[in-house]
Amino acid sequence: MRLKKVSKKVLNRLKRKQRVRKKLSGTQLRPRLNVYRSLKHIYAQLIDDEKGITLVSASTLDKEIRGKLKSTGNKEAAKLVGKIIAERAKEKNITKVVFDRNGFLYHGRIKALADGAREKGLKF
Repeated sequence: MRLKKVSKKVLNRLKRKQRVRKKLSGTQLRPRLNVYRSLKHIYAQLIDDEKGITLVSASTLDKEIRGKLKSTGNKEAAKLVGKIIAERAKEKNITKVVFDRNGFLYHGRIKALADGAREKGLKF
């Protein structure tokens, strides 16, 4: 088995992720809003860690979002994903969440997604 070389930047993110995940956990009443960002897309999920299930998800790959955007890897797209996940959470009567930024620094697209979710009524 070959191990893939990982850059120092990615390694630091994974260390932050482990450190934060030790403390964070989602429940039925207050699920975990997990965010993952790649170069082209951004993904968000509401996860109940007690049952191990995803309650709600949204990403720039969704058909309703993809048609509205010129580019899927920018702040505008992230903010739209935040708004969509907040609307879907409200449909399931979820208003409070625990924000898990997955080791990513809180700026740029991660901050835009959080702001979009807060605009639509999610409380962190």
